[in-house]
Amino acid sequence: MIIEPIAKIRTDFPEKFGLPRQSGIVPELCGTIVFEKEYRISDALRGLEGYSHLWIIWGFSLGFASEIDGRKWSPTVRPPRLGGNKRMGVFATRSPNRPNPLGLSVVKIESIEDTPEDGTVIRVSGIDMADGTPIYDIKPYLSHVDSISDATSGFAAEVNGQKLTVCDPCGLTSKLPEDKRDALVAILKEDPHPSYKNDGERAYGLSYAGFDVAFTIDGDVLTIREIK
Repeated sequence: MIIEPIAKIRTDFPEKFGLPRQSGIVPELCGTIVFEKEYRISDALRGLEGYSHLWIIWGFSLGFASEIDGRKWSPTVRPPRLGGNKRMGVFATRSPNRPNPLGLSVVKIESIEDTPEDGTVIRVSGIDMADGTPIYDIKPYLSHVDSISDATSGFAAEVNGQKLTVCDPCGLTSKLPEDKRDALVAILKEDPHPSYKNDGERAYGLSYAGFDVAFTIDGDVLTIREIK
């Protein structure tokens, strides 16, 4: 089977570090789906305005391992949220290191707009993808079949809801445009660093919306140290 990207997504994350681990957990984080030229056909989106959310099938494109091109994959992985020292089966996780490096996300449709430079684009929120991520398909989210009220979440439920307290003692977030600040704080609350590294003196950094953000983590408190 040969598949090709139908679109790419534009986001404020040039790198994978700091991205939310799942879609929807940072609803403030937005992106724009821009279709490749051969798929910029507005009729292909006819009726989409009646839906609130989308499924996006996309590709891990930032150096993740797979079996493609001779690269190897592992049947077990070490989920960072479990401390990085406990192995789980790759098909019991959403690890990017898979035989076929495909991601699946649910996002909220904010608007569908016609633009002079990119044709019809879809503005979405709750994303978990880096800038330029290839998209292979989009499908409408159907609440009456896609939401299962009694579903169980395995070991993922054990770490769900764990958030950090974000401290900004010098008011550094004021350097960001106002519409980017809430999203940054929400991202940092989700604990972007590997949970098995607990050195409170170590500084971590992520790139977001054209800014470099440095922070330290001590226990359940994240302190913003620099934004430039």
